[in-house]
Amino acid sequence: MNELPWWAWTLLGTGALAAVAVFTALFLPDFHRPPLSCDCTDEAGSEEFLDSVSRYLNVPILRGGTAEILQNGCRFFPSMLHSIQHATDSINFQVYIFDTDRVGKQFVDAFTERARAGVEVRVLLDGFGSWRFGKAEREQLEQAGVKLQFFRPIRPLTLVRAFKRDHRRAVVIDGKTAFTGGAAIAEKWDGDARNEKEWRDSLTRLTGALAHGVQTAFGENWVYRTGEILTGDRFFPPTPGDAPATNSVPGDPCGIALVSSPADMAQPVRMLLWLSFTCAKKQLWISSSYFVPESRLREAICLRAREGVDVRLLVPGPATDAKPVRLAGRSHYEELLEAGVRIFEYQPGMMHAKSVVVDGRWTIVGSANMDRRSVKLNEENIIGISDPGFASDVERGLQGDFARAEEIKLDAFRQRGAGTRVAERLSRLLIEQY
Repeated sequence: MNELPWWAWTLLGTGALAAVAVFTALFLPDFHRPPLSCDCTDEAGSEEFLDSVSRYLNVPILRGGTAEILQNGCRFFPSMLHSIQHATDSINFQVYIFDTDRVGKQFVDAFTERARAGVEVRVLLDGFGSWRFGKAEREQLEQAGVKLQFFRPIRPLTLVRAFKRDHRRAVVIDGKTAFTGGAAIAEKWDGDARNEKEWRDSLTRLTGALAHGVQTAFGENWVYRTGEILTGDRFFPPTPGDAPATNSVPGDPCGIALVSSPADMAQPVRMLLWLSFTCAKKQLWISSSYFVPESRLREAICLRAREGVDVRLLVPGPATDAKPVRLAGRSHYEELLEAGVRIFEYQPGMMHAKSVVVDGRWTIVGSANMDRRSVKLNEENIIGISDPGFASDVERGLQGDFARAEEIKLDAFRQRGAGTRVAERLSRLLIEQY
């Protein structure tokens, strides 16, 4: 075998270095971060809690409006389509997945009709999540005057950014009505979670000032993709909630909306979750479709359980679309169960809902999962809402889910086989991409 020339060794060395760099960037953890600590003891959802969190995260408190949880596609798809079909000025529509199947075509036709009627329609889809969006539907929308954009389409010269995706759900009609949550546009979200073909999920319908937080989530990614800045009363119409807190109606819903991007080292999604967990006094119910939380969130959850808080976790069961993620999440079950956390695995089909309810008053909904990808890599949006009525509705949905789930018991879980334990550990090697 002839010796390789110097330039061949140079190329091999450069390739090896590049491979190591890519592996390090994608799969190894960031610099060590110290444990979180805070002396905030305010009740989650209280005026004091909202004030502290809004100042720390540098976001306004949104006062007034309504919040309604829509459980499963048989409820949220008709509600969204009705709002779109009655739009008079603007439709801003952002989701991660958009399949042009039977459900997708209904939305394409609704966008087309409204655009031809003179409504400004903007549609922003993720270039990876919506790769199945049809060419014919794309041409249909563009010919009707819809402004259609794809976030970070997969191209050779931008592969270095391809793993950073737009996972936000931000739908806003006329600046007044908004939808956010875990669902997107595909037939698998249709129905009422009766079997494995119908995913369990929810969207939240927001009006008034609460809708402004969703509009911000859309506008931030829209300007990134197009350069068009959406501002003014058309997109953020004045609401009674714009008045000072002393003039607002007592008992009206209020909340805090967050957007998160990979470049944001503050990681506001993580911070709001941690603060909400830490301030739980009686109840902490979590629904998460991909539950692989980092150590500080797990520690907060376990501490609450040890101190007597009713901590319950709803996650997918065997009918999951991401088995490695489920395995990685299950590797933390013993730690959680030993602390007193009750864990429920949903059985009928894929459980994709994302929500947190604290003490029957404070609720967090939105696009973010409880994993590294949502906290560090994706574009996400969530909203925390202080409203006992809304919290009660979300709780009612979770109670129904618990009834259709299998509760994991510590003694039985410890009896799982060695092969399962190895699979869990191996799945955690990719934790930075979950």
